[in-house]
Amino acid sequence: MKKSSFLSKLKKEGKLELVEPSEEICASYLEKADNCLKSAKLLLENNLYENSISMSYYVMYNSLTALLFKTGIKCENHTGSILLFKKLFGKIDLFKAISFAKKERIDKQYYVDFTVTKMSARDLLKNAEDFLVKIKLLIKNLNTEEIEKLREKFLLVIK
Repeated sequence: MKKSSFLSKLKKEGKLELVEPSEEICASYLEKADNCLKSAKLLLENNLYENSISMSYYVMYNSLTALLFKTGIKCENHTGSILLFKKLFGKIDLFKAISFAKKERIDKQYYVDFTVTKMSARDLLKNAEDFLVKIKLLIKNLNTEEIEKLREKFLLVIK
């Protein structure tokens, strides 16, 4: 497993660590993801496209955080969480989806030299819904043995 100096740095800073796997925290983040999905839909319906894009990203990020807590991994950095997802789960299509959504959220939240269309906001919302369904399925299918293997893999990734 290739060492990731960025993830190692996060660990040294106390922003990335193994914790006890938690069904409760996982469920709380899934609830946040569901609420962000509702918000993204309402914002889209009310022509608030850049805000909808931001909420669509948070659907993905909160569901990813839920998955990590299910496995007992706490990461306080968006980029770190996304990178860990790629390294531990290898779901390249989902990795690309959340990476794109993060870039879109940053562009639309912090910059003004762009135009946001209803279609781009709607597409990102659809991707967020799809991401959420797939992450919920991953969470549902994780068993104790798989969680233990992911935790061992985590330790190799952050060495």
